[in-house]
Amino acid sequence: MQKKKMFLLPTLILSGCLILLSGCADDGDDGADGLDGAGQVITLSHLASTASQAFDESAAEIVTFDASNQNILTVNANSGQVDVFDAATLAALDGADPVQNIDLAAMLVADDKVADTTVVGAANSIAVYDDLAAIAVESAPKTDNGWVVFVNTETLDYVNAVEVGALPDMLIFTDDGAKVIVANEGEPNEGYTIDPEGSISIINTFDYSITTVGFTDFNAAESRNAELPTAKMILDGYNATVAQSLEPEYIALGSDNTKAYVVLQENNAVAVIDLVNSQVDKIIGLGFKDHSIPGNELDPSQKDGVNIGNWPVMGIYMPDSIASFNHNGKDYLITANEGDSREDWLNPIVDQAGCETAGYFFSPEDEICVDEFSAKDYYDSDNVTLDSGLETNGGFGEDDELRRLKFSYFTTQLMNGGTDFEKLYAYGARSFSIWDAETGIQVFDSGSDFERITAQIYGEDFNNDNAENTGDDRSDNKGPEPEGVTVGIINGHTYAFIALERMGGIMVYDVSNPYAPTYVQYINNRDVSIDISEGYTAAVGDLGPEGLSFVAAEDSPNDHPLLIVGNEVSGTTTVYQIDVTLLQE
Repeated sequence: MQKKKMFLLPTLILSGCLILLSGCADDGDDGADGLDGAGQVITLSHLASTASQAFDESAAEIVTFDASNQNILTVNANSGQVDVFDAATLAALDGADPVQNIDLAAMLVADDKVADTTVVGAANSIAVYDDLAAIAVESAPKTDNGWVVFVNTETLDYVNAVEVGALPDMLIFTDDGAKVIVANEGEPNEGYTIDPEGSISIINTFDYSITTVGFTDFNAAESRNAELPTAKMILDGYNATVAQSLEPEYIALGSDNTKAYVVLQENNAVAVIDLVNSQVDKIIGLGFKDHSIPGNELDPSQKDGVNIGNWPVMGIYMPDSIASFNHNGKDYLITANEGDSREDWLNPIVDQAGCETAGYFFSPEDEICVDEFSAKDYYDSDNVTLDSGLETNGGFGEDDELRRLKFSYFTTQLMNGGTDFEKLYAYGARSFSIWDAETGIQVFDSGSDFERITAQIYGEDFNNDNAENTGDDRSDNKGPEPEGVTVGIINGHTYAFIALERMGGIMVYDVSNPYAPTYVQYINNRDVSIDISEGYTAAVGDLGPEGLSFVAAEDSPNDHPLLIVGNEVSGTTTVYQIDVTLLQE
């Protein structure tokens, strides 16, 4: 098989596709023209990847750069520690191991925050401001309250720890370093016997005091329940209140730092947090993406090679991560529309009546409660039908049609008003989107770009999985799965970098004009010709990119802008150099 590695696809090839796609998102008001994209060209090139810290064990997830000490800090969820890589000489990072590890559990024990290390779970997120690092650490079990551990970045010594809500999943410093904002996901345990409420923690770094912002006012019969945009969001869970259903995942700050925008992934929504008054300002429902519209095509089956087309399917955006930027004095949000389900927590439920009352499907044969429904797994003539015009399997068709697509049973039944479906509601949108931060209106979506671009390069090896090489394997289930997103400003141009968790690689767009972004590059150093079923070697390249960190040229060890990537499956931390070519002075 021909080796397929390090692909760079120029914008020109897809220019016609982009013109089509620019009109397929929900229209907002026309914005002012952005900077001339022809004024400069940027190109990412692979500079170095560290040694793998473990294969398929989440050993390199979230990354950040400590400019003062020229270190890369990588959250290693496998070890529960933070790996510290010396980045002063970037070329020396290739194949390197950490120069030090920050043992968070040991720090919590030493300060008598916990009795022993067995109650300390995985590290989930890290952020740096000046000489202070904040690290989110979950408890064991995850349904108990977690902590934010503060560490001095110069000495790597413990500073303090603050107890926060259950499963702190992401955190961020405000621009002045005065506050740390924490998203406490509050994920349930398997079987839903414990389901904590999601919440936001606001920590004052001056005295480490904490304010908790919750969502109980949105529960049924409470004062703000009527504010919920229920037609555009998902409120599910097993016997869950609204506060239990809402699961804060990722945070972006507004340009003036008075608001935090918090992704509620499973709920297909964004919570806007007023940081001045420490309260929820509003909840924005993201709505659904219509894959039957030209420009929004998808491949719904892993048994048909490349088959990207229009289908009666609605994508539930369900972004994993979010970033923000300002254009002409107005804030915009960028989301990586991964998609997610509560399947792992639902499956152990064996109470059929309770499962069905909660809006899910109960499989008598498997004795499990199900949301991830496919006709291949569960269809029979007595349970569901799809009014699609397809002739077999109740309208789901055959393996090269909709029979294999995994969709949300809960949402599809709810939105169709029963089990005679007109459209399926599938997880994720296989894209990135830009939203007006004030109104929540979508001003751009990348449509079918990600699947089309990767299919042009990889052919039937597109939509691959990240822990094995099986082409087309993820087409039935969220496709390339965009997960991470960050933005960077280079010479006045704003660029979005989007990580594809399953297929691998980074998509790059110039989003200087949020109403008309332009595709710049796709880079992926993965070699899909190497069998990884027996284990990982460096020749395979990076697998499962998740966390992204942009480094401006003025902070960079080599005076070039950089993109640092944490790859959770290969367990590698990677540095891409961004070269800039000015086309006009």
